[in-house]
Amino acid sequence: MPSRPTPPTSPHASRRWSQPGSEAPRVLLLDLDGVLVDTRPVMESAWRRVQQAHGLDVPFEAYERHLGRPFGDIMEQLGLVDAELIHRTYAEASTAASHLARQFEGVAEVLHAFAAAGWLLGIVTSKPLDRAAPLLAQLGVPFATVRTPNGVGRGKPAPDPILLALIDVGADPADAMYVGDMAVDQEAAHRAGVAFVHAGWGYGRPSTPTPEVADSPEDLLRFLATAGHRAPFLEGSLL
Repeated sequence: MPSRPTPPTSPHASRRWSQPGSEAPRVLLLDLDGVLVDTRPVMESAWRRVQQAHGLDVPFEAYERHLGRPFGDIMEQLGLVDAELIHRTYAEASTAASHLARQFEGVAEVLHAFAAAGWLLGIVTSKPLDRAAPLLAQLGVPFATVRTPNGVGRGKPAPDPILLALIDVGADPADAMYVGDMAVDQEAAHRAGVAFVHAGWGYGRPSTPTPEVADSPEDLLRFLATAGHRAPFLEGSLL
């Protein structure tokens, strides 16, 4: 089996980028919840409504552990039936509480900096498009692709949405970086052969192998300091 790239195992690995010279576009793909926008208050409010409407005693913390997966997959993980009905309640409550969402400080400025440096920007999220679109519009950033569960393919942690986003913009996985905050984000990037950066300001913790970690949105700007270089990969094999 040919070797494939794996995420770096030290904070210094970002210096070992491949040499410049390629005309291929660089691509920054990002998760939405917990990376660009703090939607935890929205999700907590919506889950309380689900508990009330469906007589569930599953705590929000149990739901939160599976964030990043499609809603139906989360219901399966929690052992809940009637996922479609629960999702309808959750979606309605989320829309009603959407005013509670807040952009993380500095996110918009960081995204504009990447765009100004010639990077293509894209979103890979498990939030349905009708709820994701208003949040993205508030950022005022030109996204070249937005992949949600409304499209084709499997959801995270499968690599499908990341690979489809790269097809949308005509880019190679070697020229892309995915920023997420949950273990499923890291697994999806790993399986897609895309460099992963864990959003340390988000809701989850990184898993193994240890990825790059950005402590804040502004910390992502260090990847612009090596303009023309590519994603922080080490050679190895994916098991």
